[in-house]
Amino acid sequence: MKRVLLFGGTAEGRALCRRWAALPGLAVTVCVATSYGRELLEGLPSSLQVLEGRKNPEEIAALLEGQPWDLAVDATHPFALEVSRTLREACQARGIPCLRLLREERSFPGWQDCVLVENAREAAGWLAQREGNILLTTGAKEMDVFAGLPGFSQRVYARVLPMAQSVERCASLGLPRGHILALQGPFSRALNRAFLQEYRIRWLVTKETGEAGGFPEKLLAAADCGAVPVVIRRPAEEGLPAGEICRMVEEGLQ
Repeated sequence: MKRVLLFGGTAEGRALCRRWAALPGLAVTVCVATSYGRELLEGLPSSLQVLEGRKNPEEIAALLEGQPWDLAVDATHPFALEVSRTLREACQARGIPCLRLLREERSFPGWQDCVLVENAREAAGWLAQREGNILLTTGAKEMDVFAGLPGFSQRVYARVLPMAQSVERCASLGLPRGHILALQGPFSRALNRAFLQEYRIRWLVTKETGEAGGFPEKLLAAADCGAVPVVIRRPAEEGLPAGEICRMVEEGLQ
């Protein structure tokens, strides 16, 4: 029996779970950060073990030492740098192979019209000098960086995951609840366009999440509506495509 520890509540992580859950000779444990991440995995075979909750370095180390893992797969979000680093270092210290799933990088239609920034703070600084409504699609975690924008409560709208803590996070920073759009993506071009039109959005703030994160649909919708995408660039990293990871994990299974 090959034992695999999978980190990631991402779309790619869920796809791997669906593929591996029913494979004979493979025991998969997947770690997700939230109860919502667990809900998205409901309906998969009971052979798939799901562990819920964000894990600090000590908890990751204890998890790695708890079973004789054959390998770990990091399918976390491209911007979850701290988790990836912690998992990689913990695996290296214990001699456990760690495979990083790398989202495909390519140019999308509308890329030439984007304003490119390195992080949320740079995006906020750039937007502070400009007028017009803003749609934030970067999540609730970094919402405080944008809370100081002029007219924050009047012109900023935030699209976040449909979790109580995300909504409360935005509300605690002074964002009216009517400006908090709690929905699970990714979204189609048409639905993105509807959001931009309904709230008269001038600036669409997003991370360079790639196709799996609905990034091209955002750019196309922005072009349709005359909105300008403000894009937080993806951090440089090394890894393997999903197909290669599947080949390495499934190699030798009976």
